[in-house]
Amino acid sequence: MGWKTVWSGVVAAAALAGSAAAQPHNVIIFVADGLRAKSVTAEVAPELAAVRSEGVDFTNSHSIYPTVTTANASAIATGHYLGDTGNFGNTIYVGAPLPPPDGTSLAAIEEDPTFALLNDRFEGNYLGETSLLQAARAKGFATVSVGKLGPVGVQDVLAHDGRGTIIIDDETGRRPQDGLPLSPEIAAAIAAAGLELRTPDRGANAFDGDDKTPGTKVANVSQQDWYLAVATKVLLPRFKTQGKPFVMVFWSRDPDGSQHNHGDSLNALEPGINGPTSKAAIANASKDLGALRKALADLGLADTTDVITTADHGFSTMTREAPNSASARYRYPGVVPGFIPPGFLAIDMAQALGLPLHDPEGKAINPAAGGYPKHGALLGADPAHPEIVLAPNGGTELIWLPGPDAKALAARVVEFLTGQDYTAAIFVNDGLGPIPGALPTSAVNLLGSSRTPAPSIAVSFRTSSLGCDEPEMCAIEIADSGQQQGQGIHGSLGRQDTHNFMAAVGPDFRKGFADPTPVSNADWAPTLAHILGLDLGGRGALKGRVMREALASGAPVGSGVFTLRSAPAANGFVTILNGQTADGARYFDAAGAPGRTVGLKP
Repeated sequence: MGWKTVWSGVVAAAALAGSAAAQPHNVIIFVADGLRAKSVTAEVAPELAAVRSEGVDFTNSHSIYPTVTTANASAIATGHYLGDTGNFGNTIYVGAPLPPPDGTSLAAIEEDPTFALLNDRFEGNYLGETSLLQAARAKGFATVSVGKLGPVGVQDVLAHDGRGTIIIDDETGRRPQDGLPLSPEIAAAIAAAGLELRTPDRGANAFDGDDKTPGTKVANVSQQDWYLAVATKVLLPRFKTQGKPFVMVFWSRDPDGSQHNHGDSLNALEPGINGPTSKAAIANASKDLGALRKALADLGLADTTDVITTADHGFSTMTREAPNSASARYRYPGVVPGFIPPGFLAIDMAQALGLPLHDPEGKAINPAAGGYPKHGALLGADPAHPEIVLAPNGGTELIWLPGPDAKALAARVVEFLTGQDYTAAIFVNDGLGPIPGALPTSAVNLLGSSRTPAPSIAVSFRTSSLGCDEPEMCAIEIADSGQQQGQGIHGSLGRQDTHNFMAAVGPDFRKGFADPTPVSNADWAPTLAHILGLDLGGRGALKGRVMREALASGAPVGSGVFTLRSAPAANGFVTILNGQTADGARYFDAAGAPGRTVGLKP
């Protein structure tokens, strides 16, 4: 071999070594849906606690408001607050009714077919922003989103054809019109691993009970075991063989689904979501995280993979006790006498404002005959042209005023809301205010560059503590949803719902670091894009920040606190908002009238 040959071989080897060194790290974003920060202990959730202790413990973490799943999924995906993404809740108003299979003006975003309808309606991408998975996919990363139906699809709304990001959710392998396709290669790989090409259903975990029958007593084990097997036996080995960097989102339905449906305290507030079923669900999510980390280690990928753990929101125990509500005077099938039904706010508002009440399909509802709206409501004489549209999102109700007299009507709606003892905080679209008793929606980043219609009003319902040492761990919440008293709920601007679990471990994060700086779900995408060298761009200005203080080479970031207070309504009602700031981003701790919100500092 001549010297020229030897020299060229050395150069080639050096080039390959340089290329390997420059390859971006991998990322797994593990979302434990509905996990409260203070519910993670080494005894109940050892693998989650290990990430927190080994890497970065984000002690001052925040969910995006409203504190519901797909809203926070959009923030995790894009790094933008809801005023930009327009994914204001799990149910939103979209103007004219969508075509079938949805068919109404209230879109339920936790269904795969809805994504295509929303994209068709709103300029090809209803979110209007580039997601982390989209940016990674464009740069040659392998990308996958697996787990809970709804938030999994939000991670890459432009790749629902089976040819881009791999998306596997509850509907995979079921009816084609309900689910998203898989590429033939992935389908064959799942079959070759000895797994069924069909997501198992939730079995007994899906049983939510009724007013006389307790809900589930088991965690969502079998379904999540299948997701885990697909991730560890098919996807991660495939990425290892390909030699490509990857970004994986693994969205665990537990503990959320089990907390919503649990049967540990039917119509009783204790133990509520602190009972054995909820703890088993937290343990189940923790087990899955541990199995993912073990698979990384077995494949030799642990040292090059950042593992992010977050929750979309915290949780509360549902209370249906609001005796001053006009809705509580009627009797409804499936509702304990004296309790408020789903749709209570629509019933009360229709009566107070003298407006006919309809369900989202336009059917008239008569509460005196036992009728109540289960999935939103339209108020006005003509349901095809409603004066008020209400979208229930658990502990928050989103309200749109699509008619020509919106400004005058907003003042009447707010006056009504300030007189209800279940109202905690009121936010009114800046274009309709100011209105005494309410703060502007821009104060909580609900007004930006969204393509979907921005809410006219957002109402956070009353939350309180049962008196334990940790108020976040024994909070109860009035909410517009179908759960029974004692089951789990979320959505409010109480600290028990905004204080989600967040931690990270891996080569790009500090070790054994408790981060006191405020952070939120909107900070994940910009932080990971920074680590991976991706450009998210962005139409809107309501963005999260890079969590520089948590990175391996990080430095402290200054932070501050703020309190906003509305002008008092005629009856003295005020909305107070507690928040924090860091590096130009804003974080929302709690909001409400004094005495009506867990964690509020008047």
